[in-house]
Amino acid sequence: MSSIVSWNLQLSVRDGRLEAGRALMSEMVDLTRNEPGTIGYEWFLSEDGATCHIYERYADSSAVMVHLGNFGAKFADRFLQCFEPTRLSVYGDPSAEARAGLDGFGARYFEVFGGFFR
Repeated sequence: MSSIVSWNLQLSVRDGRLEAGRALMSEMVDLTRNEPGTIGYEWFLSEDGATCHIYERYADSSAVMVHLGNFGAKFADRFLQCFEPTRLSVYGDPSAEARAGLDGFGARYFEVFGGFFR
């Protein structure tokens, strides 16, 4: 079984906060790029700028905890001023500690059912 943990975080962009959200996203991407165990970290924005999805993929739960620690210490307050989380779908089998960190966003967990990743 793979130790990879990934998720899709869906967000509403708060009124008048898109430009602040763009600047914050840039900071978050720059920091996350250097976190050990980060496999992928991509932000997607709807054409109307009202909805954002973030797809994140980590080698294991330890890498998830590094990311969550950085997020909480450096970005959480500003992030929540710009975005309202609407759904968090988590894929894989994160540790209890990682689940505790993700549960604050109302995480729904999905175990691997089949398929492959290249």
